[in-house]
Amino acid sequence: MKKESKTDWPRINAMRDEDIDLSESPELNETFFKDAVVWPAQKKQITLRLDPDVLDFFKSQGKGYQTAINKVLRRYVEAQKHH
Repeated sequence: MKKESKTDWPRINAMRDEDIDLSESPELNETFFKDAVVWPAQKKQITLRLDPDVLDFFKSQGKGYQTAINKVLRRYVEAQKHH
């Protein structure tokens, strides 16, 4: 990690399972798994040529623009699979 963790790891490691608050965790029912996304292998670094206006649009959205481009492409791929 580039930044030092601010997590109190000794406290976390000392916790018992029953001490963990899961009230905000989603219920792992059939619907959860039906809608789950199977994560592909590790991402690959490539060179990709984009139109300047397309790149400018994503960069204008702020930090994480490369992730946003990947999400858009993933949605396109999924739509094509169901088409």
